[in-house]
Amino acid sequence: MTAYRIWDPFVRLFHWSLVALFAANALFVEDDSTAHEWIGYAIAALVVLRILWGFVGPRHARFAAFLPGTRALTEQIGDIATRRRRAHLGHTPLGALMIVNLLLTMLAICISGYLMTTDAFWGIEWVEEMHEVFVTWAEISVLAHVAAVLFESHRTGVNLPRAMVTGTKRVPDDIRIVE
Repeated sequence: MTAYRIWDPFVRLFHWSLVALFAANALFVEDDSTAHEWIGYAIAALVVLRILWGFVGPRHARFAAFLPGTRALTEQIGDIATRRRRAHLGHTPLGALMIVNLLLTMLAICISGYLMTTDAFWGIEWVEEMHEVFVTWAEISVLAHVAAVLFESHRTGVNLPRAMVTGTKRVPDDIRIVE
């Protein structure tokens, strides 16, 4: 195994903070409570900071380094279909799409949630419904993300959850690395 420092402290702190805050709001905090609202503001702040970090952060945190093209996506799908083991040091192409999906979905949840607190949109049914749709989409996306992380960890031999805790990806020496 070869170890590569990939995820900086901010990306890891963002990731696990978002996990904790989203889980709190989705599973434990009453929807109509002040705590729910303030957790939503914290999530919005985190997402805005992560978007900024995507432009100024280190290499693997930058959007320019991980937004995939069609070729990269088809290569990863081909790797999965043919059981070819290749490791991506940063986000995999499909993983990068999931990150974009989750960031945009979190923004949509935060915006629709905020609108529900304003005089102009208080009690407006379509705003509440959109908020619920975005939350449901986020929950589905999170489940798909976790399943994909576990699948890719097993398929490639790279413990992706551990890498998001330690910042270091340990890649088996017998598989090719894709930058």
